[in-house]
Amino acid sequence: MARTVQSTRSVKALSDSIVEAICARAAEAPERAAFVGRDGEISFGNLVAEVERWATVIERLPGFPAEGVARIGVRCPDGVQHTVLMLAVMRAGGCAVPVAGELPADERSMLARTTALHGVLSQGGEERAADGSERHEIGGGLRWERLAAEEPCFPVEDFESVCPAFIRFSSGTTGASKGVVLSHGTLRERLDSANRRLGIGGTDRVLWTLPMAHHFAVSILLYLREGATVVLPEGSLAGDLLTAACQHGATVFYGSPFQAALLAAEASERDWPGLRLAVSTAAPLAPETAGAFVRRYGVRLSQGFGIIEAGLPLLSTTGEDSMVVGRPDDFELRLEGSGTEGGLCLRGPGMFDAYLSPWCPRQEVMADGWFHTGDLARREADGSIRLVGRLKSVINVGGSKCFPEEIEEVLRRHEGVADARVRGEEHARWGMLPVAEILPVDGSSPPTDGELSAHCRARLAGYKIPVRYQMVRELPRTASGKVRRV
Repeated sequence: MARTVQSTRSVKALSDSIVEAICARAAEAPERAAFVGRDGEISFGNLVAEVERWATVIERLPGFPAEGVARIGVRCPDGVQHTVLMLAVMRAGGCAVPVAGELPADERSMLARTTALHGVLSQGGEERAADGSERHEIGGGLRWERLAAEEPCFPVEDFESVCPAFIRFSSGTTGASKGVVLSHGTLRERLDSANRRLGIGGTDRVLWTLPMAHHFAVSILLYLREGATVVLPEGSLAGDLLTAACQHGATVFYGSPFQAALLAAEASERDWPGLRLAVSTAAPLAPETAGAFVRRYGVRLSQGFGIIEAGLPLLSTTGEDSMVVGRPDDFELRLEGSGTEGGLCLRGPGMFDAYLSPWCPRQEVMADGWFHTGDLARREADGSIRLVGRLKSVINVGGSKCFPEEIEEVLRRHEGVADARVRGEEHARWGMLPVAEILPVDGSSPPTDGELSAHCRARLAGYKIPVRYQMVRELPRTASGKVRRV
């Protein structure tokens, strides 16, 4: 009986499923390569077959609910298997929740509690997603961690009513972080909108450089839906990237400024003859990187402005100015403030459906009809948008975001730290890096940088660890006693 309910639910969910769109594209050219490179080659036909096989396995896992939408975590290294599992969860009528491999135990547990995961599919490593999990080996080096039932801290009926496909945490999984819920319909709208700017097609081969746990919804899903081939390099060094690009005929580069800088500085004399489109996203693009890239490969870098709440609303095609992110296309844009500069607000297709915890549907977040991004922007004379800075305290490290409050809380748990203040410091390659001011318990014997880094490393993802610590005698505070940010 449970199996019948699950199948009925799955068919209903698939009427607007992003996975169904990928399957339809695969049917047009089943022999075309979906992935090439590190994991070998897998055709679209075989990819879909694997997705179908694993969807059946997932529906039969202990703890997979007989009714409702299963919330399934996926913790897997980047590659074909990660993609198959994410799609299979959706194919089974579930909601996929990527669990980044670099998350420490505290953050994995927080993510599991916040989303009330039914379980986690994982490959590699022995760390548990959460305490009290029930582990099952399911073949192929994969295991299923059935998690103890958690009472969701969000309204389940409201959550399921949007036909959720995907949840991603925009800025870490603790502190002020919010899970962003995307439905199947939202994903389809978002991909349509993004591809009107990118123009990805079935003849394209896209060099993959970004972490799949953070860049799946507008990247992998878009490439597969359009019938493009994803090229997986053997490693992350510049030589690895260029070798894969040349060997497999990559036509598109879509990565962060960090990868763009690596490729621009690649020491060999090899060219990239098939490259037609290069896009830098996730963080501001330094003019030096843009200039070096076009000199090296003869193709301009396009600066993309992407956020999980909206997808890819802006894309600059000039590559001449790192802070210019293009003109509004099918998105509407408004600047809060006087004149041509103010807080960046936007609305358009593929906007997120809700924040998970605390639950807040899109219509409430956008009560005035606009999404407030937290960015300060300026409208140029030609109508293009220039990013000026952040209105929020979030620190963007190469596209991965963290909050100062989260890092400060960890630092305060060190026995030698009385208080701490963290801020983002501009960096040419990474965009920003966290630095910390430390008020020690004992000024005559403060903790060392090494001690503080080791303390943070055990509790935070690597990109959140401060790169520098400064001992201070006092921290500026507000009238209420809180640490002053500015």
